[in-house]
Amino acid sequence: MGPAGRAVWMLGFFKGAKLSSLWRLTLLFFWIWGLNAQTASESKPMYIWQTGPWGRCMGSECGPGGSQSRAVWCAHSEGWTTLHTNCDQAERPDNQQSCFRVCDWHKDLYDWQLGAWNQCFPVSMRSAGVQRPAVCTRGEEGIQTREVGCVQKVNGEPAEDAICEYFEPKPRLEQACLIPCPQDCVVSEFSPWTLCSKTCGIGLQNRIRFVLAPPLFGGAACPNLTEFQTCQPGVCEGVESLYSLRVGPWGLCSIPVSRQTRQADKPRRESERQPRESGRRSKDTEKKEKREKMRGKLKAKIRDKLKTKDPETRELIKKKRNRNRQNRPGGKFWDLQVGYQTREVVCVHKNGNVDALSLCSKETLPVTFQACVMVKDCEVTEWSEWSDCSKDCYDSNGPKGERTRTRKVSQFPIAGGEDCPELEEKEPCSPQGDTVPPCIVYSWKTTEWTECRVDVLLSQQDRRRGNQTGLCGGGTQTREAYCVQATTDNPPNLSSLRSKEASRPVDSALCLGIPPNTTQLCHISCPVECELSSWSAWGPCTFEICEDQVAKKGFKLRKRKIINEPTGGTGNCPHLVEAIPCEDPSCFDWLVVKLEECIPDNEKECGPGTQIPQVQCVNSDGEYVERHLCRDAILPMPVICEVPCPKDCAMSPWTPWTLCSHTCSGKNTEGKQTRARSILAYNAGEGGIQCPNASALQEVRSCNDHPCTVYHWQTGPWGQCIEDSSIPSGNSSSVSRARGEDLSCSVGMQTRKVICVRVNVGQVPPKKCPESLRPDTVRPCLLPCKRDCVVTPYSEWSPCPSACRAGGNNKKKQYRKRIIIQLPANGGLDCPEILSQERDCDAPSVCQGFRWKTHKWRRCQLVPWSVRQDSPGAQETCGPGLQVRAVSCRKQDGGQADVEACLKFASSMPPLTQLCQLPCQEDCQLSSWSRFSSCTADCVGVRIRKRMLVGKSKKRDQCRNTQMYPLSETQYCPCNKYNAQPVGNWSDCILPEGGRMEVQLGMKVQGDIKECGQGYRYQAMVCYNQDNRVVEASRCNSHGYIEEACIIACPSDCKLSEWSNWSRCSKSCGSGVKVRSKWLREKPYNGGRPCPKLDHVNQVYEVVPCLSDCGQYVWVAEPWSVWKVSNVDLKDNCGEGVQTRKVRCMLNTIDGPSEQVEDYLCDPEEMPLGARNSRLPCPEDCVLSDWGAWSPCPLPCSENSTRVRAAYSLRQPGQEKECPPTKETEPCKLNSNCFHYSYNITDWSTCQLSNRAVCGNGIKTRILDCVRSDGKSVDLKFCAELGLERKWQMNASCVVECPVNCQLSDWSAWSECSHTCGLAGKLLRTRTVIQAPQGDGRPCPPQMEQWKPCMVKPCYRWRYSAWSECKSEGARCGEGLRFRNVSCFVSDGSGLQESSLVDDELCGDLEPSVDGDTRIILQEACTVPCPGECYLTDWTIWSPCQFSCVRGDDLGFGSVQVRSRAVMAQDPENLLQCPEQELEARPCTDGQCFEYKWQTGPWRSSSRQVWCERSDGLNVTGGCLTSAEPMADRSCDPPCTKPRSLCTEAGVCGCEEGYTEVMTSDDLLDQCTVIPVLEIPTAGDNKADVKTIRAFNPTQPAANAPGRVGRTWFLQPFGPDGKLKTWVYGVAAGAFVLLIFIISMTFLACKKPKKPQRRQMNNRLKPLTLAYDGDADM
Repeated sequence: MGPAGRAVWMLGFFKGAKLSSLWRLTLLFFWIWGLNAQTASESKPMYIWQTGPWGRCMGSECGPGGSQSRAVWCAHSEGWTTLHTNCDQAERPDNQQSCFRVCDWHKDLYDWQLGAWNQCFPVSMRSAGVQRPAVCTRGEEGIQTREVGCVQKVNGEPAEDAICEYFEPKPRLEQACLIPCPQDCVVSEFSPWTLCSKTCGIGLQNRIRFVLAPPLFGGAACPNLTEFQTCQPGVCEGVESLYSLRVGPWGLCSIPVSRQTRQADKPRRESERQPRESGRRSKDTEKKEKREKMRGKLKAKIRDKLKTKDPETRELIKKKRNRNRQNRPGGKFWDLQVGYQTREVVCVHKNGNVDALSLCSKETLPVTFQACVMVKDCEVTEWSEWSDCSKDCYDSNGPKGERTRTRKVSQFPIAGGEDCPELEEKEPCSPQGDTVPPCIVYSWKTTEWTECRVDVLLSQQDRRRGNQTGLCGGGTQTREAYCVQATTDNPPNLSSLRSKEASRPVDSALCLGIPPNTTQLCHISCPVECELSSWSAWGPCTFEICEDQVAKKGFKLRKRKIINEPTGGTGNCPHLVEAIPCEDPSCFDWLVVKLEECIPDNEKECGPGTQIPQVQCVNSDGEYVERHLCRDAILPMPVICEVPCPKDCAMSPWTPWTLCSHTCSGKNTEGKQTRARSILAYNAGEGGIQCPNASALQEVRSCNDHPCTVYHWQTGPWGQCIEDSSIPSGNSSSVSRARGEDLSCSVGMQTRKVICVRVNVGQVPPKKCPESLRPDTVRPCLLPCKRDCVVTPYSEWSPCPSACRAGGNNKKKQYRKRIIIQLPANGGLDCPEILSQERDCDAPSVCQGFRWKTHKWRRCQLVPWSVRQDSPGAQETCGPGLQVRAVSCRKQDGGQADVEACLKFASSMPPLTQLCQLPCQEDCQLSSWSRFSSCTADCVGVRIRKRMLVGKSKKRDQCRNTQMYPLSETQYCPCNKYNAQPVGNWSDCILPEGGRMEVQLGMKVQGDIKECGQGYRYQAMVCYNQDNRVVEASRCNSHGYIEEACIIACPSDCKLSEWSNWSRCSKSCGSGVKVRSKWLREKPYNGGRPCPKLDHVNQVYEVVPCLSDCGQYVWVAEPWSVWKVSNVDLKDNCGEGVQTRKVRCMLNTIDGPSEQVEDYLCDPEEMPLGARNSRLPCPEDCVLSDWGAWSPCPLPCSENSTRVRAAYSLRQPGQEKECPPTKETEPCKLNSNCFHYSYNITDWSTCQLSNRAVCGNGIKTRILDCVRSDGKSVDLKFCAELGLERKWQMNASCVVECPVNCQLSDWSAWSECSHTCGLAGKLLRTRTVIQAPQGDGRPCPPQMEQWKPCMVKPCYRWRYSAWSECKSEGARCGEGLRFRNVSCFVSDGSGLQESSLVDDELCGDLEPSVDGDTRIILQEACTVPCPGECYLTDWTIWSPCQFSCVRGDDLGFGSVQVRSRAVMAQDPENLLQCPEQELEARPCTDGQCFEYKWQTGPWRSSSRQVWCERSDGLNVTGGCLTSAEPMADRSCDPPCTKPRSLCTEAGVCGCEEGYTEVMTSDDLLDQCTVIPVLEIPTAGDNKADVKTIRAFNPTQPAANAPGRVGRTWFLQPFGPDGKLKTWVYGVAAGAFVLLIFIISMTFLACKKPKKPQRRQMNNRLKPLTLAYDGDADM
């Protein structure tokens, strides 16, 4: 609808409906707004230009010459893109602009500039939906902003933000902040009311309070600090005085007008002066005339004297006067001018108005003038030139030098003038120029490391074992670091010892870098023990040398090999060959490898025959050799055998010969070998060869018939290497170079002893041992080079101590030292015995000090007579005045010094002026009091002080009145009694000096300090006099301490037992573990070494893998027994039968099974059968041998493959009989008869150290095991036969952390006393950790600081007395003065005892200062209020600093303190003229957090006291939240008038505690009764009901039912205050306990009894249980 249509519709609407005028105006407005909206929408363009973001700034050069572009396109108002021609081309935005191309080096030119954070605004002001909290608890969250811009660093010119954003993101512009809660002003309680301001009439009483905390953050302002109330002591008798004299402040000091000016002004003043009374000229005029005459006479005499002298004398006198005037002390530094000052005196009405002086005529007028000193500010000269730089060399990295400039004082400040500025300036400097030499550089240098020591790492338990000689493993070594001057000639490695000329040590403070380590861990290689294999079997009897077979003497040898070569070579191993002499030796022999089948003679099928042996030629070691070598040996003959016929007895073959039972033969021992055979089938009754008897089934033969005489060569240790002069030195150098060493200088020779030893007998002649096996007795060796001791040159002498230090006249010493940097070795030059020197210092020079020297006071100057002549009673020659003096600076020896030196080094300057009094003629002049005479003894006699009359006073009678002017004072000598008392705590237990233990080898080992034993502790003694005042300790004949012996407990290390024996390997075949353990014997205490990680039974374990040889234990089966036929055929002696044999588990050795052991050690799976059922062949049956071994299954195992075993025929069958099968076949089954094999690697063992090592490098091992596919460990040969790869390393190096004890430095020297006086002074000394503990080393003791008390000294202090009352001299009110004194006080410094006033002489050594302020102010101006005047009190002292806190947490707004002045009023009529009270606040450091809480008192009737209390217990006004203020009034309506009643918090009447309410029927209190009595309701009882008040919501009583009349008593659980009564809690607790009891009983009754556990049977082979937690370091 268009606009016209809408208009017609609107008009039609108006016509059709009768609307009110208001509706018509509203619809008209909407219609116009719709037209405007349509017009606006129609004027909006349909197509607009849109732009993308600017691209990267591109350009060839860095800086503003770059350009960047952006995309520009035309889009429809609905968002889709269209052709450029649809948009207005005139309004097309630019698609390219110039920019600043940023490069990396711009980072040094531009940076972000951060503005200050603006004020914190609440979040609620920025966010419309956030409401401000109704109650502020911690603060309101706010936001604050700041300006951030990119600027040039040089000039701060703004730049584009993109430049800085290239390097660093723009810092944040907003941050959260906290607006603290408003804090109201907090004021104290009111003081008591003052006395009435008037003694009669209507006055005022005041009480004031002071401000404790100012209003902060918009809190409420402070209330009035003053309250007034009128008072009227009584009715005034006379007329009240309305006027008072008030003096004003003294004016500025001014110079009096000169006499010439005054005389010139005199005629004018005379003409202006009003005519006075004729009698005014009196005695004063006459006196003036007399004085003028006297002056004239004196001047005349002086002129006469001068005339008598010649002109030269007069000139000399004149010059001397000028010189004296110029050299007058201090004259050029201060110009003291005495002037005068005046003040105004007015008459003031009590309402504050000033009236005529005549109204105050009853009072004498005060003096309106006084002498004064003209105020002058300090004046200084110009700065001097800068001094030369204190550093005269160039060092870019070192500290800078310093240069100074000064200025002098040309005019001192006088009479409170402005103080002098700084007179000296300093600034750092560095010398410049090409001619400046470089600074000397100092660097650290170190001595050679000492030998590695293991004994310092031993625990107490290890040290007690005594033998510490062969220790090895981890240890520590030390060296000394010292500072030297580094020169360019020195090699870079300053610690190198190649340069024999070491640098001179200098003071360590000159070396700026971190000093090198002086302690390090080291390692001494542990000697490797020689590890040998087992002995081989004895070999055959062989010639000693096969090439030389002349001698018939032979030896049987057995050998062993070196498995692990020891330290120092194989010479340290025991013998490897043992020999036994034998007869008929041979080097080669025939070995029967196999016997061929038995072949019957004469080519028969059975019967006797022979077996041809198969032989091989072997040497003495059992190795196959060429056959021709055995040409001299006897060839084995064929063996006679027999093939049984069908009817013959069938025998099994002979078993192999057993191993020889003994290795040798003696008287009681003889070697034997046995072999056996068994009957397999019996012969037929006729014609067959019979079976032999039982004795013929076993054969025995002798073996090892040689005697048991075993010999071997035994070697001694190699001797010392001795130089061999026959070998030229050139060879030695080549040898050493070949070895890569430079420590050997020549070749020497070593020898050792070699003897022949018979086992168990001793040394025998050498011919008993094989000569060819004799070890060497001589070998070459390398001689190490000699190393001489190398020491540094002596250091410079230490500086002599300054003589300025306090102390006695004992002579000081100075020292110098040199340091050993290389110890001698191998016969080199020894070190010098003297390494340090000392000598006396020269006579010290006098310390330069400065002091002020005061000169005589000049004459007393009065106010000029011209000023005071008009004052009543003024005299020209007497009265108060002022005198000045000069002050100069002196050295301690009396010489003159610049005043600036005293300003810098001396105490405060003495006063230059003082008030004085020129006595008038009637005044009496007295000298000052002398000191009191000394007392000969305490409590005996008196002491006296005196003074005398001076000048003309001696002649005046009124001055001789000793009662008014006493000339002596007498007092008793003080009766001092002293007693000493201990004070403070006992000090630490301090060991005596020189407590360092003696250590081995005489070398200093850091940290090896005596830390325990008997010491002493100290307690300070304080001396008091009879007034309980602290005095010097010497008064009590005490040296100031109590000393008491004490014990510092020695640390005790953790003590463990010795290692137990290794357990048996956990497996008898394959890899297992073996364990050994230690158990805890004693826990550590007093800081001893901690224990290693222990298990739950306080044991520590070592676990190592072990490998048990699977062939270590073997089953040995004896021959089968004779058949026991069960199915008897006595005729044929054959049939079913049983054979048995013994099977034993034997220990297998190199010589064969040796001894029987427990059966469980052998593999039960491999145990041979001990019995077998079979059929005994009958005659003519075929007899087969036992089955042979099964053939191996082909790998991998498969059921398709088979294995075979075979037997052979021993007796052919008879006719018509056949042999059973001689082969058996079975399929190969995995893990049944066929197995796969693989290697298994064990875990690493714990790190194993040498028995002589404590820590350091060790070895951890693991073991390779062969495992069958069914999980069983088998012999390694099964894996080796398969050629499996062995790729694992069995040994690896490891490290056990060394237990390094904590090492501490020596104790430092005792510090200065922490307090110069008092009871709390302490001397401190400290030590530091040089080496922190490592591993299980002894921890550092906690005490790194020790203290002991200082000598107690009294604390003398100058202190002010209280200000005197303000007095205005000569007037009732106005400006006045108040005074105070400074006196000497003594205290014990604890702050708990009040200071006592003592003689000022005791503070004579102290600089005059009070609380650190050297400006002693003994008087100050003050104001005495006039009667009726309203005034402000003095400022209160500053309040303690306090933070803005919430629940004890500081909000971080700093701390503040405050002081205030309250108003004091004296007259009710002048209250409107009172000034405003004043408040000052200032920030401060530190402070406290105070909390404010409402407190309430007990209810008294219907009210109670409510107050606000600060957390320190102070009652305040303000600070507590007004919204949380408790109720103070609870008046009840009607009032509670019943006895024992009170008004409850609910506003209804109740009873006191212990009473029960009795209520009326309309719920009002009737009475309070003590004990409620239970009564039965009765008819017609009209008394009130008993009810209990409901404190929270008392219910209205229900109307009684008609016809029911009576009363009811019942107990209520609620008290009158609405809380539960006590008996309710008791009943509830009892019910709860009863409920718990019932539940417990029910549970116990229903619980099922526990079944007894069955005890399990232990296996025969118990598994080894380990308490090993896997910790490798245990």
